[in-house]
Amino acid sequence: MSTDPQIQPASIPRSQKPLRLREVRFEDYSQVAALASKFHLQTETYPGWMHLWINNPAYREIKDKFPIGWVLENSDGAISGYLGNIPLHYEFEGKKLLAATTRAWVVDTDYRTYSPLLLGTYFQQPNVDLFLNTTVNSQAAPAYSIFEGVHVPVGAWDRTLFWITHHQGFAESFLRKKGGTMAKPLSYPVSTGLFLRDQLRRSRFQGNGNAVEVLLCAGFDDRFDAFWAALRKKKSNLLLAVRSREVLEWHFKFPLLQNAAWIYIVEGNAGLAAYAVFLRQDNPEAGLTRVRLADFQCLEQESALDVLMPMLQTAIDRCRQECIHMLELIGFAPALERKLERASPHRRPLPNWVYYYKANDPALAERLKNPAVWEPSLFDGDSSL
Repeated sequence: MSTDPQIQPASIPRSQKPLRLREVRFEDYSQVAALASKFHLQTETYPGWMHLWINNPAYREIKDKFPIGWVLENSDGAISGYLGNIPLHYEFEGKKLLAATTRAWVVDTDYRTYSPLLLGTYFQQPNVDLFLNTTVNSQAAPAYSIFEGVHVPVGAWDRTLFWITHHQGFAESFLRKKGGTMAKPLSYPVSTGLFLRDQLRRSRFQGNGNAVEVLLCAGFDDRFDAFWAALRKKKSNLLLAVRSREVLEWHFKFPLLQNAAWIYIVEGNAGLAAYAVFLRQDNPEAGLTRVRLADFQCLEQESALDVLMPMLQTAIDRCRQECIHMLELIGFAPALERKLERASPHRRPLPNWVYYYKANDPALAERLKNPAVWEPSLFDGDSSL
């Protein structure tokens, strides 16, 4: 695979130690982790980093043809830039697609003008059907647009809905993020106001789907393969990430081991009728503890909201019991978002749109312009990896 993306020579800076672009090797981990940590990006342990590829069902099929990413390296062997590249399997209209998602795009300050080399190489992969980038921050968003990445056409990916489940802790983290020196003492009067607001409106969450029994599931068993077989038939007209038992176990392995993923199910007459996976995604810098809905799937779309609401209530109750500050949803379509208003969520704007995509094939690109073929969630890309 070429690692020589088309880029204007004028954009490459002159340096005493010019950088070269090469594919990542697993032995690069220590330097990659140090660089990511320097800029406060998520860093996995070495086993967790290896797991993204070695145990990835999509990677195992094409590992000889698929780089795990690229680095910018100087003549001394020091790494000053990195972009991870993770393969994922999707299905659409009866066809299997190979998607690629980025991971931890980071370049040291002195070499930022080299950044397009990494992203350009990612987008030039010829054997990839679909590029999905679901954790784009405000610094990276303009670059994705330059390389013709476009907004996913469904969902609100520039704001979130959330429920406060520990008012004092939430208020303290909010005040700390704002730079308040008296975050803890001020959190008590602030949290009192938030608590009263939620108490007055909480009754609107009660009574949703009382007939639905939500069960906690310790892991992914054979029922999830049967569920996936039914789901892929029901949703064959949608772009859908593969959710076989094997993929789900790979995707959520480390969060499950760390008790940071909760699996809830609803059973029907013939097996699983729906499942939801909630994931801990804290913000340590602000002292915020948080759970997000990573994935929700229901076989009967007409009853999806009636199933989702009690699952949310169950997760909210657990957050309260474990003193977790908030439960958050991202990317819901406007119609479902309006229905969720009955549960009186708070809203939070994001700095930018976080979900971009690009199709390699023009015919696929044209089909994906239709919002009706999408059902995006935090299971896509690397949002919940």
